[in-house]
Amino acid sequence: MNGAARSSPAGAPDVVLVNGAPWHAAVADGVGALDRGLHFGDGLFETIACRGGRPRFLTLHLERLAHGCERLAIGIPDPAEFGAEVEQLAAGCEAALVKMIVTRGAATARGYGARGDERSTRISLRYGWPPEDPRLSAEGVIVRLSELRLGENPALAGLKHLSRLELVLARRGLDAAGVHEALLLSSSGRLVSGSMTNVFLVEGNRLRTPRIDVCGVAGIMRHVVLRAAQRDGLAVEEGALGREDLERAQEVFLTNARVGIWPVRQVDTRTLSPGPMTRRLQQLIAPSLAEASHA
Repeated sequence: MNGAARSSPAGAPDVVLVNGAPWHAAVADGVGALDRGLHFGDGLFETIACRGGRPRFLTLHLERLAHGCERLAIGIPDPAEFGAEVEQLAAGCEAALVKMIVTRGAATARGYGARGDERSTRISLRYGWPPEDPRLSAEGVIVRLSELRLGENPALAGLKHLSRLELVLARRGLDAAGVHEALLLSSSGRLVSGSMTNVFLVEGNRLRTPRIDVCGVAGIMRHVVLRAAQRDGLAVEEGALGREDLERAQEVFLTNARVGIWPVRQVDTRTLSPGPMTRRLQQLIAPSLAEASHA
């Protein structure tokens, strides 16, 4: 299972485990046609960046997964067992991504309602690290404001649940247009996030980010950046932001667990430059990225 993580040109994983067993040997007792994750998106996932044979921020990922399972009343996997599985998949790989999925498991009755006697299924997949352009972290990315609006549902806000169709639609055509990311507003016009990132704005000496209380994902790197900013004494605000806040911002940057911080150099037709607060935060989190910190 160890060694450099390799994936096919199509991006297929090189290792898949279902409930701890290799997928080909686990099909009969693993993910089946009745799994509620397949039928309803009834589950959660985490994508963990692994460098130098170690998973980054593993403790934070496991805590978010457990919190999500508790909110959705899904059987919580043993964190020690799941953590050991991720460590095993990361070991020996210079760079890899490990995706952890937990579903409610096979349905025991037809229909949306869960009976409560389902047994959760865990799936772990290891992918090779995708090609990266180092200029994106240095010079910044191009983003556009998506026409798609995210539905607001506080019951799911913050969770990295399996129902990602809104984001699938939001990413349509980005690569062909030379755009790196789409920024998304909610149905009421609140700025939420990117399709695969959280968003931060700098206005004056304040660092601002959307409050994740009606929709969106509370990202791990978002947590890491907020923690670093507060420890450094920066003024931090989580609030209800809108398009006008985006238009006023002197700096804009994006975060996710793989890329760390991406400065934004263009929003639609507006040109920006990576600014001093963005650069300061890149410096603050750089050690934890290089050392693959667990927390």
